[in-house]
Amino acid sequence: MDAKEFREFGKAAVDFVADYLENIRDDEVLPSVEPGYLLDLLPKAMPEEPEPWKEVLGDINRVIKPGLTHWQSPNMHAYYPTSTSYPSIVGEMLASGFGVIGFSWICSPACTELEVVVMDWLAKFLKLPEHFQHASDGPGGGVIQGSASEAVLVAVLAAREQVVVSYRESHPELSESEVRGRLVAYSSDQSNSCIEKAGVLAAMPIRLLPAGDDLVLRGETLRQAIEEDVAGGRIPVICIATLGTTGTCAYDDIESLAPVCVEFKVWLHVDAAYAGGGFALEEYSELRKGLDRVDSLNFNLHKFMLVNFDCSAMWLRDANKVVDSFNVDRIYLKHKHEGQSQIPDFRHWQIPLGRRFRALKVWITFRTLGAEGLRNHVRKHIELAKQFEELVLKDSRFELVAPRALGLVCFRPRGDNEITSQLLHRLMERKKIYMVKAEHAGRQFLRFVVCGMDSKPTDIDFAWTEIESQLTGLLEEQSLAARKAGNVADLTQHFQIHMATENGTHEKSQ
Repeated sequence: MDAKEFREFGKAAVDFVADYLENIRDDEVLPSVEPGYLLDLLPKAMPEEPEPWKEVLGDINRVIKPGLTHWQSPNMHAYYPTSTSYPSIVGEMLASGFGVIGFSWICSPACTELEVVVMDWLAKFLKLPEHFQHASDGPGGGVIQGSASEAVLVAVLAAREQVVVSYRESHPELSESEVRGRLVAYSSDQSNSCIEKAGVLAAMPIRLLPAGDDLVLRGETLRQAIEEDVAGGRIPVICIATLGTTGTCAYDDIESLAPVCVEFKVWLHVDAAYAGGGFALEEYSELRKGLDRVDSLNFNLHKFMLVNFDCSAMWLRDANKVVDSFNVDRIYLKHKHEGQSQIPDFRHWQIPLGRRFRALKVWITFRTLGAEGLRNHVRKHIELAKQFEELVLKDSRFELVAPRALGLVCFRPRGDNEITSQLLHRLMERKKIYMVKAEHAGRQFLRFVVCGMDSKPTDIDFAWTEIESQLTGLLEEQSLAARKAGNVADLTQHFQIHMATENGTHEKSQ
């Protein structure tokens, strides 16, 4: 493919994407395919000869699109938003065109330095403590990771290595393996699965502590767990708190957790993958309480900032602790400017060596939308969630399970868990909207999250009509089944009485 053909293919692809996003409401949000559908549609080996790009683009529409779950649809209400925007898509395309792998400054100075710039922009936009900025006098700063899972794993591994080194210095009689065998970490039983997975990858158990009835993890619970572990000879390493838990978007009490972590020299990481978007709004300033005392935190730009996946921001109070833990140098990685400035080599801040030029799509998105545009986007999600919450409250057949949090509403039909499961099953079979269920204290509930690239009030009305009409149908079917069961029981009872009467008459005649 030469440049001329690339221009034609690229323009056609841009038109395809624009048409797809403009008309996304026309498609059912869930695909109607079975596992293995694509394996039967595509050849078993790559083509020997080049194929025309028009055929390839045609096959994207023919075989790929039917197998998509439409995450940018306003009828997507599952999990949490995975946003994108036209500026971000352009940024992704440009980054792919440049094709840089920015593991060190010399590999593409713009790749590293633009990331420094946009991470400081974002820290200011979210009103984070100043020590998280590269421009501050301290060793703090921000880096773009691929996902919250990566950010959490980086924090867990760095905290682990810091504790192993310091504990061996104070307890030289213990071998390294003995120290590592005693390590333990903490999080809430409401935290994301990636936290538990980080413990598996780090070969360090993570205790999932019980959140309160309000689904919040507090300092007293952490203190009890740490004191119990210390008394048992274990070594506390890190606490991963969550602002915006997966199930209900609950907010752990950072203000009470932080003093406990400081007292026991435990690293405090905050996973704010979703709720971090609220930091930018003054009306949600309480979410920022205690952040001045945390060691690290992460926030997914691909959830609220209209930057497409993958793009997770991570900030460190002292980046040297991560660099010291991850630094593996080879002669081929060195360059003449190394160590001559405060510009970081971000390969030391992450798991992989190679780095994508993610900062470019962030920079383009921030410039074309502006800070106020981003704040308005977050507020729109909140207002649409309020609209849905009001619809739930007006229908006595439903109940809220937890207070609305940002763009998430947790609700359920009144009754046992089977009604919730059957309602969700009906909705999934129809494929008009997509939700998932969660469970707490034995009660299953539905999670309605405002998602999609451009959700509107009419989309919320559409979703509610689908939900309440399907509950109406479900309850009518249950009522009809109950009446039929009652009729059968009545007939059975009449038959038994009749038979008893016949038997009695027969006995008398004898």
